[in-house]
Amino acid sequence: MKALLQRVRSASVEIDGQCVGAIEQGLLIFLGLEKHDDEAAAEKLMARILAYRVFADGEGRMNKSLSDINGGVLLVSQFTLAADTKKGLRPGFSTAAEPARAEQLYEFALAHLRSVHAAVASGRFGGDMQVSLVNDGPVTFMLEA
Repeated sequence: MKALLQRVRSASVEIDGQCVGAIEQGLLIFLGLEKHDDEAAAEKLMARILAYRVFADGEGRMNKSLSDINGGVLLVSQFTLAADTKKGLRPGFSTAAEPARAEQLYEFALAHLRSVHAAVASGRFGGDMQVSLVNDGPVTFMLEA
């Protein structure tokens, strides 16, 4: 499981011209699911994301977490994060979770986030999504479970 975190001032997801999810200050999370991933890994990674200190404290140091600032989370499934890019000129997807399993894990991660954090929005699994963001920094991290 791979989560690409982007610290944002705002972010939104549109499908067919309709906004399906939006946040103000917080984290835009692109989630890539792989064959070996499970619910325990999803819970652990979501807890780590909420506690990951990427927001500035009073001295400008990255010492505050999403939970500390009560920021928003925008969770977007991104199949291409699970790509194998180690060789060649075309990504391979043999390491990615099968679509039905990936959707189940994505929905599990989303439900878990919503159960422990107030401001959670999402894209739509498998949707043709247009993601807009105002990156803050830019600050971007890749976390893996």
